[in-house]
Amino acid sequence: MPLLSVLTAVRNAIPEFFAEAAASVAAQELPAGWELEWLVQEDGDDPAASELCPGARYEANGAQLGTATTRNLALSRARGELVAVLDYDDVLLPGGLGTVVNAFAEHPGIGWAVGQADDLVDGVTVPYELKYPCGLVTAGTIGKLYEETGLCQVACAGLVMPTEIVRAFGGWAAIPRAEDVGLFIAISEVYDGYQEPAVTWAYRKHPAQTTHAGKEDRWGPHQDRFIRQRLDVVRAGVVNRCVRPGQV
Repeated sequence: MPLLSVLTAVRNAIPEFFAEAAASVAAQELPAGWELEWLVQEDGDDPAASELCPGARYEANGAQLGTATTRNLALSRARGELVAVLDYDDVLLPGGLGTVVNAFAEHPGIGWAVGQADDLVDGVTVPYELKYPCGLVTAGTIGKLYEETGLCQVACAGLVMPTEIVRAFGGWAAIPRAEDVGLFIAISEVYDGYQEPAVTWAYRKHPAQTTHAGKEDRWGPHQDRFIRQRLDVVRAGVVNRCVRPGQV
């Protein structure tokens, strides 16, 4: 029976937000035959979220390792054919995951799918305008948009991807922030994907979130350089051309 693994990395959880996320996971209805596992991985020296995620397979790092490492540790425990990302402060809409999972049956060979997300600000949802058409998104589209705008355009906190592809690309990039963009830009350059036009989840914006617009991001230029370098080598097919030392 196919399995979907939902990965949630958490640190310093706001209980009411986490409770909403947990309830939204529990309420999901997947396509016939599919099952769901929820993997919660807590970052930080003082874990305190185990009681906030009923039904999850919970594990604590026991140290502050960062979001990328925390997600990768959750990935190492995943048993599903597909992995979905859900941050602890975001909310899945009823049937949201099932809608996105269906895209993999309808478009065999895609390497990613994501539902449309409304921003959630102080309990009010605000539509977010995409910069590319919904439906099938050909490989290379997202990378080109990133080069033109400096933005990923895809709401990476709602991605669903084949587990083996995520592992093959090394999981989430080990950079201070934008670790999901570092992974996704590379995958989207190689694989077609699917942008579901229906709203399937809500992306919460609040002052305590890691990516809050008001926070200083001194690592932005460094992360951008990393992402662009990775994009360049993926485009060049460098991995396929690598040889062992001494080989011609």
